[in-house]
Amino acid sequence: MAYISLCKYEDMQSPIKEKAEGILEKTGKLGEIFELLALNQDIYNATDTMVQTYLLKETLLPYNTKERIALLISIENGCKMCVDVHKNIAKTLGMRDDQVEEVLQGVDAISCSDEEKKLLNFCIVASGKESYKTQQKDIDAIKEANYSEAQILEAIAITGYFNYINTLSNVFGLGE
Repeated sequence: MAYISLCKYEDMQSPIKEKAEGILEKTGKLGEIFELLALNQDIYNATDTMVQTYLLKETLLPYNTKERIALLISIENGCKMCVDVHKNIAKTLGMRDDQVEEVLQGVDAISCSDEEKKLLNFCIVASGKESYKTQQKDIDAIKEANYSEAQILEAIAITGYFNYINTLSNVFGLGE
């Protein structure tokens, strides 16, 4: 149960309510994170733009990589709700059950290229409190793993997004 009152459907502002209707038609319920964000239309809009841009849109990184980042950072941040949500999203976006289970066991258990493992480990480091210690050589190592600067930026933007959404979920006790 959330630590604050969440926004119920009937109290949502019209543009958010329209988005809620689409979710309700597909899933039959709104998640707590949606109801939390609906408390503030500006925060909802900013967050929705990030979700649409980083996660749902076809981008420079494949969906599997993006969902691996989502799961790994949520695990790192202890966000059970986000882990549970993204296990399902990963499957919806084409990951098999065994691939999702690999991610839950950590980077070393994932059946992917060594280059992708370098990127995933870099994202985990970047999500931590010591990300300020990143140096040129760290970026160069990811570039040497055949990732462009734009792909690295995207991976770190997704990492930052999950630090943000995990913080909201954890601080407000969502999914408890």
